[in-house]
This record gives sequence, C-alpha cells and structure tokens, in this order.
Amino acid sequence: MIDRRTFLAGTGGLLAGPLVAEAQQAAKVFKVGELHPGIGSEERLAALREVGYVEGQNLVVERRHAEGRLDRLPALATELVGLKPDVILATGETSIRAAKNATKVIPIVMAFADDPVGKGLVASLARPGGNITGVSLVAAGTMAAKRVEVLKEVVPRARRIALLS
Repeated sequence: MIDRRTFLAGTGGLLAGPLVAEAQQAAKVFKVGELHPGIGSEERLAALREVGYVEGQNLVVERRHAEGRLDRLPALATELVGLKPDVILATGETSIRAAKNATKVIPIVMAFADDPVGKGLVASLARPGGNITGVSLVAAGTMAAKRVEVLKEVVPRARRIALLS
C-alpha cells in the first residue's frame, strides 16, 4: 500500500519534508488510479516526479476520465478498483463519491472537494475516517480567512489581495 502522506506530498507538497528521501528510495512500483470528471491533466501527477515517483520506472498511472459525461464515473471507478491500484486520486465531488461507492479499502485522495463534510464524503476535516483523505477547497469558510491571515504575515505591506481561480 502506498503511504497516504507520501502520496499527498507528491500531489500537493503538503507533507513533503521528511518523506522526500523515502520516496526516492522506493523499489516497489506503485499503481495510482486517476478518476476525473473531465479530461484530466498531467499537471496533477507531475508533482510526484519531484518526490521521486517516475511513470514507467516506479509508478504506473491508470487514468479514467469521464470527458464531461458524469454518468460514466461509477463504471470508471469500478473499473479502476478492479485494477487494484495502491491509491485512487479522485477530482471533484462526483468522482470522489463514485470512488467512495466503489471501494471501502483502497485509499482515496480527494482533490478539489467543496465542503466534503457537509456533502457526506468524510466525517470531519481533522479526522476524515474511512479510506478518504485529501484537500478541501472550502473548509466551512474558515480556510479562506486563515489563508489571508497567513498571507498578511508573509507580506505585511499588502493592501489588495486578488484570487484567480
């Protein structure tokens, strides 16, 4: 099984510190399932290269993209689960829900989830429970304020802050 923290370090740099050396020494070939409602992007998995995971060497990525046809996601999730990946990267609520319904065992890393607690994807942000972990875009309104607070500490003279999303 892939260590969730190591994977998160690669997907978002959240926990990269001490895990970088560990990731570079990986002898096992890890299999990542990517479930995306659109067409996907190499960019999401590119960060894994920074921590030593290289597709074709110690990483296999099984990509399943719904190409905008969200009704395909449950079948694509089931197909991914059948391939027995070490972890599934699911982007967006519909993909995360499809992956959650397809497996209770394989770790799921959610990306770009809007209010995962309120939508029943995880029990709480601090302790998601089950097999889902990852990044939330909105944490009940508290994350935006905290980000601005940290930004003001880093750049105290900032007078205007803009967000491009």
